[in-house]
Amino acid sequence: MLVFIDDSGDPGFKVERGSSPVFVIACVIFDDELEAEKTAVAIKELRRKLKKSDFFEFKFNKGSREIRVAFLECVRSFGFRVRAIVFNKSLVRSRELKSSRQSFYSYAIKTVLQHNSGTIKEAKLRLDGHGDRTYKREVVKYLRRELNRSEKKVFRKLQFVDSRANVLIQMADVIAGSIYRNFSGLKSDSGEYLKLIRKKVEDLWKFE
Repeated sequence: MLVFIDDSGDPGFKVERGSSPVFVIACVIFDDELEAEKTAVAIKELRRKLKKSDFFEFKFNKGSREIRVAFLECVRSFGFRVRAIVFNKSLVRSRELKSSRQSFYSYAIKTVLQHNSGTIKEAKLRLDGHGDRTYKREVVKYLRRELNRSEKKVFRKLQFVDSRANVLIQMADVIAGSIYRNFSGLKSDSGEYLKLIRKKVEDLWKFE
């Protein structure tokens, strides 16, 4: 089982100074590694079809409407499922989470993986590789402590990967962005993208 994880919005709480009012963590889950490989090939072929270079990175916030739609239509025929959590920051009460972006980010990942109804087991996790070495080490330690028990392990390996070189992390970015756009409600196309992959969404949890 492969799980690609990315976020949309930002983990800060200074909404009045420009932080996003909503924060999303999305998990793109492949139960079959061969299906993941097929999806990656299709994304690379789409990049060529769009006449983009092999170094072009699909990102929701940097893409046009046409590219977002083309991307989602490309991937939705493959075998994957999506689990995501949407935080309305105004409903978060914890002082620690509100004062530390790192704590909130780690907590958000832990929460979406923890409440998986038994559908994520012994997974290989792939996270977008931002942050320094110390930060990454602390995230791994925290998630192992919170998610893995001797009798039940949510994941067996976690790797930080460079999104520029990994099209499936790019896929998680586009899907997280689609969910964020839907719940932020700030744009005229807010519901358009999530609708394209709605059947792939296994769970979309609004944190309250």
